[in-house]
Amino acid sequence: MSDFSTVSVIGMGYIGLPTCAILASRGLKVVGVDINQSVVDSVNRGEVHIVEPDLDGLIQKVVANGALRGSTTPEPADAFVIAVPTPITDDRKPDVSYVFSAGRSIAPHLKKGDLVVLESTSPVGTTRKLCALLAEARPDLRFPDTAGEDADVLVAYSPERVLPGKVLTELVNNDRSVGGLSRRSSERAAMLYASFVNGELFVTSAEAAELVKLTENAFRDVNIAFANELAAVCSDLKLNVWEVIDLANRHPRVSILQPGPGVGGHCIAVDPYFIIDAAPNNTRLMSAGRRINSERPYAVVKEIEAVLDPTKRETIACLGLSFKPNIDDLRESPAVEVVKLLHEAGVGKIIAAEPHTRQLPKELADLGIEFRDALTAIDKADVIVLLVDHRQFNLIDPEALKDKKLIDTRGLWTWRKARKPDARINGRLA
Repeated sequence: MSDFSTVSVIGMGYIGLPTCAILASRGLKVVGVDINQSVVDSVNRGEVHIVEPDLDGLIQKVVANGALRGSTTPEPADAFVIAVPTPITDDRKPDVSYVFSAGRSIAPHLKKGDLVVLESTSPVGTTRKLCALLAEARPDLRFPDTAGEDADVLVAYSPERVLPGKVLTELVNNDRSVGGLSRRSSERAAMLYASFVNGELFVTSAEAAELVKLTENAFRDVNIAFANELAAVCSDLKLNVWEVIDLANRHPRVSILQPGPGVGGHCIAVDPYFIIDAAPNNTRLMSAGRRINSERPYAVVKEIEAVLDPTKRETIACLGLSFKPNIDDLRESPAVEVVKLLHEAGVGKIIAAEPHTRQLPKELADLGIEFRDALTAIDKADVIVLLVDHRQFNLIDPEALKDKKLIDTRGLWTWRKARKPDARINGRLA
């Protein structure tokens, strides 16, 4: 057990809330802070406002035993963990205003011996700027940007690396980079994370840790772009991209990712821009990957338009709106973008189905898009567009869709469920 008593987590979103739960389950007193009153109220009732397996039960338990409570304003603590959004602006520049707002909100509560850890995905140098902001707000305390090892308040950066749908498991089991602005900052932050992380903790500089997080997501983005570009090639050549990838991946040193309608979420679709903005002359591959993935929804709409009957107004069922399977997160979702583009094209009546949300996001509801369950949407539609391969959709028999026009952007029904047994000779594919 660490020598921390109370931890304040600023931001109770998709990362902050699970972090609150894990810390509280390790015997720490946790105050979860969020500016959204409804989020705070739901947490204090022992409820969750996001979909994440097992999180609801854990939150209920730690709230009931008094280990976690929510607040709209920060309070004194031994450690402050900042887990707020870092979006991009309309011109694709990093927006770290929430980070600095969080810093200003905790500054009055800091005391000698405290630790501040930034977890939000951030451009290189953000942690150091946050430290300078805190030092300006609290001239009575010494910070590591100027006082080094003699600082009163320690500051570090340690990004999460978790998969939505497995957040609780991966927060505990994944390795983690810890980058302090001083040696003591790193050691103190590592002590905090050692209270719940079973994976290895790797100490580095704050700037290196910031770039590590961005690199991980940029790597994924570029590799998804390759798969999406290959899907376009296969479309031109009238080949099944899923079969091509499946067979290519049998090479011992090839591991191609899966194509889809694009890339979404608050990480992979956003973070490469943080690197591109910092080094525009040396990020041609990342820029190309971002462009390919950003344009993918337009290619999907063209596929849909190609199968429509121009003599009548057909009904199109779009299945799945989240940015990846089995979650409710619609941030930067390419599926949502496809639905919006279809509406703009005026190609027919559009029905959307998303089993993890109770209603359409406002941007689609305002367009008059109809919201139905998947089976009703399929029954009413002439064209079925699979945009997200949720578990629920895997239960649908492809035979039930044989009288429908099908655009399967995830290869669920046209490859994974429709595959015939492999033809093999001497144990190898013929």
